[in-house]
Amino acid sequence: QVQLVESGGGLVQAGGSLRLSCAASDDTFSSYAMGWFRQAPGKEREFVSVIGWSSGLTYYGDSVNGQFTTSKGDAKSSVYLQMDYLKPEDTTVDDCAADTWGGNSWFLKVGDDVWGRETQVTVAS
Repeated sequence: QVQLVESGGGLVQAGGSLRLSCAASDDTFSSYAMGWFRQAPGKEREFVSVIGWSSGLTYYGDSVNGQFTTSKGDAKSSVYLQMDYLKPEDTTVDDCAADTWGGNSWFLKVGDDVWGRETQVTVAS
Protein backbone atom coordinates (compact mmCIF):
# COMPACT_ATOMS: atom_id res chain seq x y z
CA GLN A 1 0.00 0.00 0.00
CA VAL A 2 1.43 3.37 -1.06
CA GLN A 3 1.77 5.90 1.73
CA LEU A 4 1.93 9.67 1.48
CA VAL A 5 3.81 11.75 4.02
CA GLU A 6 3.24 15.49 4.32
CA SER A 7 5.50 18.09 5.86
CA GLY A 8 5.84 21.84 6.02
CA GLY A 9 2.73 22.91 7.86
CA GLY A 10 2.90 25.31 10.77
CA LEU A 11 2.16 28.80 12.01
CA VAL A 12 2.78 31.88 9.90
CA GLN A 13 1.82 35.54 10.09
CA ALA A 14 -0.68 36.93 7.61
CA GLY A 15 1.04 37.87 4.38
CA GLY A 16 3.65 35.19 4.83
CA SER A 17 4.37 31.98 2.96
CA LEU A 18 4.58 28.28 3.65
CA ARG A 19 5.60 25.36 1.47
CA LEU A 20 4.02 21.99 1.98
CA SER A 21 5.62 18.79 0.74
CA CYS A 22 4.05 15.43 0.03
CA ALA A 23 6.17 12.38 -0.68
CA ALA A 24 4.98 8.96 -1.77
CA SER A 25 6.57 5.78 -0.50
CA ASP A 26 6.44 4.28 -4.00
CA ASP A 27 8.57 5.79 -6.78
CA THR A 28 6.53 4.21 -9.59
CA PHE A 29 4.00 7.03 -9.87
CA SER A 30 4.34 7.76 -13.57
CA SER A 31 0.62 7.36 -14.26
CA TYR A 32 -0.57 9.17 -11.16
CA ALA A 33 -1.43 12.70 -10.21
CA MET A 34 -0.84 14.16 -6.77
CA GLY A 35 -2.96 16.88 -5.33
CA TRP A 36 -4.01 18.77 -2.26
CA PHE A 37 -7.23 19.36 -0.41
CA ARG A 38 -7.88 21.49 2.63
CA GLN A 39 -10.59 21.96 5.21
CA ALA A 40 -11.24 25.02 7.31
CA PRO A 41 -12.96 24.78 10.70
CA GLY A 42 -16.68 24.29 10.23
CA LYS A 43 -16.43 24.06 6.45
CA GLU A 44 -16.40 21.29 3.90
CA ARG A 45 -13.20 19.98 2.40
CA GLU A 46 -12.21 21.82 -0.76
CA PHE A 47 -9.93 21.06 -3.66
CA VAL A 48 -6.69 23.03 -3.75
CA SER A 49 -4.49 21.75 -6.55
CA VAL A 50 -3.33 18.80 -8.61
CA ILE A 51 -0.31 18.08 -10.77
CA GLY A 52 -0.05 15.31 -13.31
CA TRP A 53 3.17 13.47 -12.63
CA SER A 54 4.08 12.65 -16.24
CA SER A 55 2.54 15.68 -17.96
CA GLY A 56 3.28 18.34 -15.38
CA LEU A 57 -0.15 19.86 -16.00
CA THR A 58 -1.66 21.66 -13.04
CA TYR A 59 -5.13 22.71 -11.96
CA TYR A 60 -6.20 24.80 -8.99
CA GLY A 61 -9.30 25.43 -6.96
CA ASP A 62 -10.90 28.81 -7.51
CA SER A 63 -10.15 30.04 -3.99
CA VAL A 64 -6.37 29.57 -4.35
CA ASN A 65 -5.79 30.17 -8.05
CA GLY A 66 -3.03 32.74 -8.41
CA GLN A 67 -2.04 32.47 -4.74
CA PHE A 68 -0.80 28.87 -4.47
CA THR A 69 1.55 26.99 -6.80
CA THR A 70 2.08 23.25 -7.00
CA SER A 71 5.16 21.67 -8.53
CA LYS A 72 7.08 18.43 -8.63
CA GLY A 73 9.37 17.95 -5.71
CA ASP A 74 13.11 17.36 -5.75
CA ALA A 75 12.65 13.77 -4.66
CA LYS A 76 10.94 11.21 -6.85
CA SER A 77 7.17 10.98 -6.42
CA SER A 78 6.94 14.13 -4.34
CA VAL A 79 5.16 17.41 -4.84
CA TYR A 80 5.28 20.84 -3.31
CA LEU A 81 2.50 23.28 -2.58
CA GLN A 82 3.84 26.82 -2.32
CA MET A 83 1.37 29.03 -0.47
CA ASP A 84 1.94 32.78 -0.65
CA TYR A 85 0.18 35.87 0.68
CA LEU A 86 -1.50 33.77 3.31
CA LYS A 87 -4.57 35.11 5.08
CA PRO A 88 -6.21 34.03 8.33
CA GLU A 89 -8.94 32.33 6.30
CA ASP A 90 -6.25 30.05 4.87
CA THR A 91 -6.08 28.42 8.29
CA THR A 92 -6.89 24.83 7.38
CA VAL A 93 -6.01 21.21 7.75
CA ASP A 94 -4.34 20.23 4.50
CA ASP A 95 -3.99 16.77 3.03
CA CYS A 96 -2.43 15.34 -0.09
CA ALA A 97 -3.81 12.55 -2.19
CA ALA A 98 -2.80 10.53 -5.23
CA ASP A 99 -4.81 8.90 -7.97
CA THR A 100 -4.66 8.41 -11.71
CA TRP A 101 -4.81 11.57 -13.80
CA GLY A 102 -8.23 13.03 -14.47
CA GLY A 103 -7.55 16.48 -15.85
CA ASN A 104 -9.50 19.32 -14.32
CA SER A 105 -12.00 16.81 -12.92
CA TRP A 106 -9.36 14.93 -10.93
CA PHE A 107 -10.73 16.24 -7.67
CA LEU A 108 -14.07 14.59 -8.42
CA LYS A 109 -12.60 11.13 -9.09
CA VAL A 110 -9.86 10.88 -6.49
CA GLY A 111 -10.43 7.78 -4.41
CA ASP A 112 -10.00 7.02 -0.75
CA ASP A 113 -7.00 4.73 -1.08
CA VAL A 114 -3.95 6.99 -1.16
CA TRP A 115 -4.02 9.91 1.23
CA GLY A 116 -1.61 11.49 3.65
CA ARG A 117 -2.08 12.06 7.36
CA GLU A 118 -2.88 15.79 7.19
CA THR A 119 -0.90 18.80 8.21
CA GLN A 120 -2.10 21.94 9.97
CA VAL A 121 -1.67 25.38 8.44
CA THR A 122 -2.37 28.26 10.79
CA VAL A 123 -2.25 31.88 9.69
CA ALA A 124 -2.19 34.48 12.47
CA SER A 125 -3.64 37.92 11.89
